[in-house]
Parts: sequence; structure tokens; C-alpha cells
Amino acid sequence: MAIKKYNPTSPGRRNMSGFTFDEITKSKPEKSLLAAKKSKAGRNFRGKVTVRHRGGGEKRKLRIIDFKRDKADIPGKVASIEYDPNRSARIALIHYVDGEKRYIIAPVGLNVGDTIMSGSNAEIKPGNSMPMKNMPTGIEIHNIEVQKGRGGQLVRSAGGSAQLMVKEGDYVLLRLPSGEIRRILSDCTATIGQIGNVEHQAVSLGKAGRKRHMGWRPTVRGSAMSPRDHPHGGGEGRSPIGMPGPKTPWGKPALGYKTRKPKASDKMIVKRRGK
Repeated sequence: MAIKKYNPTSPGRRNMSGFTFDEITKSKPEKSLLAAKKSKAGRNFRGKVTVRHRGGGEKRKLRIIDFKRDKADIPGKVASIEYDPNRSARIALIHYVDGEKRYIIAPVGLNVGDTIMSGSNAEIKPGNSMPMKNMPTGIEIHNIEVQKGRGGQLVRSAGGSAQLMVKEGDYVLLRLPSGEIRRILSDCTATIGQIGNVEHQAVSLGKAGRKRHMGWRPTVRGSAMSPRDHPHGGGEGRSPIGMPGPKTPWGKPALGYKTRKPKASDKMIVKRRGK
């Protein structure tokens, strides 16, 4: 898909770019696959802010995406490629031969009229889903299961793809987009191909208002605050942070401090990202 540059008719338009949406074939979503989405503005069930800088934005509805791809050996036809406001990737509406309709994440090369299938007998082509033990090594995949039957949880954003490196008994080794190499059960399913909308990261928003439309509120620098509001605050002019390392608003170490808690799946990581 192509990216368009806007004419500099105003300061906000000067460096703004956007999508041409050439690949979108249907403007309105399938009503049977919509669900209500309530804005929580970063608050938990107690009303306490647990994610900062969220709130406002355009109203939107959830598109129910089929991450499990559990309609085995039933062919489906791509009816349309659509925009989803809840994710960076595009979605494809599939009409199965038994009459059911489902949304899937649209990979590169999937077009209207193509036929896709899930299951062990599926063909090796973009959009088809199958257990990783049936895939050739070196292939690009996305929407990867971590636990069998739970549905795809890894590699679901625009332009993303993981590479199936090698098969080792009951496991396969994957290189994820972050550079991490992880061991996953070969019975887990994945979808073949790279996710579409590859140029998503190249878009320049151009003005603060477009970020507000997405539901993101402004982020204030700690050094611009007072000492009572942030550890970096205070001083005359552009003062340094004045401590050995940067901190969060609550005084915890920020950059470089390991915050990842031990998980049961840590033993599956062969090589961590950035190493």
C-alpha cells in the first residue's frame, strides 16, 4: 500500500502523511462480527489509573477476529479487505462454504477472491493456517500460538513476521520480530505469510490532534515538573535530573532496570532480544 503526503496548507499539514487505503475494498464492517467497546481511559475496575496518558479519542467498535483458526479443512473465500481501527494491520472478511463469516488478519499477498484453509491438509500459501510441524523451515509466519488451542498470541501487528528456524523433536525454534529466539511446541498452529500494511511505521502524524483522536493524551516530561510531582523536577532553567539514574514518577529506577518478572515460559527462550 502507498503512503500519501499532504500539501502544506497549514503548519499541522506540513509534515503530515497518511495511507491511500488502496487495498481497502469495503468501507463498512460486517455487522454480525461487531462488538461494543467501552472506553476505560486507562482505568481498572476500581477507577484507578493503571495506564497513563489514555483517554478521549474516537468511538469505535471491536471487530471479532478469528485468532484460533479452528475451522479445519473447510475452505473459505476472501470477500473483502477492511480497515480495523483497533489494530495496525488490515483484516480480511472470509466467507466459508458452510455459510459462516469470520475476520482474520490480512497477510501480504492475500487478495479478494482468494481461497484459504486451516488444518493439517492446508496448502503452503499466505493466509493458510496449520500446525508448525507441517511447515517447511525458513518460512515466514504470524499469529502464532503459545499454547495449543488457545489461539494466536504472537506476531499480530502490521508488517510483522517470525521465521521458523529449525525443528527439534516436539518443538520448533522461532526467530521473533524482536530478535528473540524461542522454543514452541510444534503442534501449535500459525498462519503463513507476513502481515500486511508493512509501511505502517512510516506514517507521520504531523500534529498532536491525530494522536488525541487515537485516544492518547499528552505526555509531560518529568524535568518540566516541580520536585513534588516528579523526581526529575525542580531547578532553574533546563536542569539535569541530578541523580545517578532516571526514575519513574514514583521513584523507581527507569531506564535499564529489569522489570520483567519470572515466568513459566522463560525456559523456552533460547536467546533473548538484544543479546
